[in-house]
Amino acid sequence: MRLFALVLLFCCANALAANPQVEFETSRGNFVLELYPEKAPRSVENFLRYVNADFYTGTVFHRTIKNFVVQGGGLTESLEAKSTWSPIANESNNGLSNDMGTVAMARGYAPDSATSQFFVNLTDNRFLNYYKSEAGLEGYTVFGRVVKGYELLQRISESSTTTVAKLKDVPKEFVVIRAARVLDMPVTAESLPMPELPKAKSSKTKAASKKKSKKSQPTSKL
Repeated sequence: MRLFALVLLFCCANALAANPQVEFETSRGNFVLELYPEKAPRSVENFLRYVNADFYTGTVFHRTIKNFVVQGGGLTESLEAKSTWSPIANESNNGLSNDMGTVAMARGYAPDSATSQFFVNLTDNRFLNYYKSEAGLEGYTVFGRVVKGYELLQRISESSTTTVAKLKDVPKEFVVIRAARVLDMPVTAESLPMPELPKAKSSKTKAASKKKSKKSQPTSKL
């Protein structure tokens, strides 16, 4: 009995010491995010506030771009914006990079405009990182990473999309968030799948590609 109590105490201590993890249940499956309160305290506190208020239930991933991002956490299936709390200060200069598998706060053009929306990076989007405190270079705050269900998010990003009013890259079939909850016991992180390597080009294709200008990364605000 004493041994059981010690094991239970040890497990509880580990759970308290670990970074918080949030499981999202969606209409296509589940995924888990691990948060970094030491690196992005305001962003994590803000995110958990929405989670604990059951805010994300009924929201959708309203922007999906293959090999770039999936974004959600603010709009309903009718693409109506839910009422949010006040925006938070940008914490992009925290040393974390918008690499594949990380989660970051979405915002408008103003750096301190993030509320409830978030996005998951599906590749190394380092052009979204903080560079300097100048317009357009402030970057996006990374506050966690995907530790389970990354392949689900990849599949979501492959959805057929359309344009609705001013919103681009809107999935024709929404993936709905049914619930979001903080886990009592953390899960073991899965390994991220290896990114797809570009196919070898033929000599003709290489010659043709040299004539084309280099294609830039997507630059629309998140």
